Amino acid sequence: MVFQTPIRRINYPAYKSPYGPKYHYQPNVAGWTVKQFAGLGFKAGAFGGVALFAVIYYASGIPRVKQDILQKIPFLGDYFVKEVPASDNPF
Repeated sequence: MVFQTPIRRINYPAYKSPYGPKYHYQPNVAGWTVKQFAGLGFKAGAFGGVALFAVIYYASGIPRVKQDILQKIPFLGDYFVKEVPASDNPF
């Protein structure tokens, strides 16, 4: 469609209602916001803590784990010290 005279469009400012939503820029990294990163970090930390507890619980029967890790925990280390009386030692 060809016009003989150019059409001039007047740029009116868009109406913004004071009662409408207040849109603003939300910073993000690849679509992830700070709030989402914080939630992800909290969940990952919780799962990591439970996984660490499970690994230490399952490995607590290994003597090297007892000596190097569990006996060095404050207030709980004495629980993992196993002293064999001389009368029970066969050598």
